[in-house]
Amino acid sequence: MMPTLEGTAMITVMGATGNTGRKITELLLEAGEEVRALVRSPEKLAEFDALGAKTVAGDVRDADYLASTFAGADAVYTLTAFDPTLPDYHADQDRRGEAIASAIRESGVRHVVALSALGGELASGNGFIASLHRQERRLRALDRVNLMILRPGAFYEGFYAALDTIRHEGVVVDSVAPEAKVPMIATADIAAVAAGALRERNWSGVMVRELIGPRDLTYTEAASAIGAAIGQPDLQYVQLPDEELVAILTEAAGFSPDFATLFVEFNQALSKGRLHSLEGRTESNTTPTEFEEFAAELAYAYAAMA
Repeated sequence: MMPTLEGTAMITVMGATGNTGRKITELLLEAGEEVRALVRSPEKLAEFDALGAKTVAGDVRDADYLASTFAGADAVYTLTAFDPTLPDYHADQDRRGEAIASAIRESGVRHVVALSALGGELASGNGFIASLHRQERRLRALDRVNLMILRPGAFYEGFYAALDTIRHEGVVVDSVAPEAKVPMIATADIAAVAAGALRERNWSGVMVRELIGPRDLTYTEAASAIGAAIGQPDLQYVQLPDEELVAILTEAAGFSPDFATLFVEFNQALSKGRLHSLEGRTESNTTPTEFEEFAAELAYAYAAMA
């Protein structure tokens, strides 16, 4: 018999300490839902217990552990959290993805919201997104599961990594073409959609939900908005050669050579417009938070670095 935890939760949330999972957990608790929050380390348990969630720490690559946390849930939020330091990124993602699919099958949960990304329909040429394509296929193959696949654009939160370079070099750097229009989104908006779907559970079969922010942005426009927020109106975006960015990511940021290469491939796909909305901008996929609003949060974090 499959092991189960003491008590049950209405909704299980994977990655509760991450960008989307934390916000989803908070929204569900605020709405009065019963939540079982999965965290990666025991040190995080008390923090989420204090919020009112039932918390469990464990290895998300362990299908039995996941099945026990999914058991009894009316809905589950899943994601394959990534570690850019691993020498074989895709192998680790596949292990996580297979554990999630197995756990859904064994637990009998019927409603699943899964985080993917724009470009998840592509099997290759999209960098680290290719592993999300394989995960989408695994989840689609499950019987009697109502699956909502969320495909958001690039996270606004990715620009937190730019703050240190801004402080020391006075510019925003990356390898994305400066004129490329990129769908970007605040993770709070992803969380709002996910939390609503987990609560309502009003779809059947497989649904793909794109989420693309209020407008597409170039990295030049993003740098300008950040500059305005931090009091540096002349802040510029500088495009680095691919090989230079790989060197920075491996030598300074601690990325594995494998993931650094995948990250650059992802940027190339952004530059070429390969990671885009398949349905075009609609009322359903356009989310409200403007980048300028988020830039105020970046400014707060930047000031705290002083």
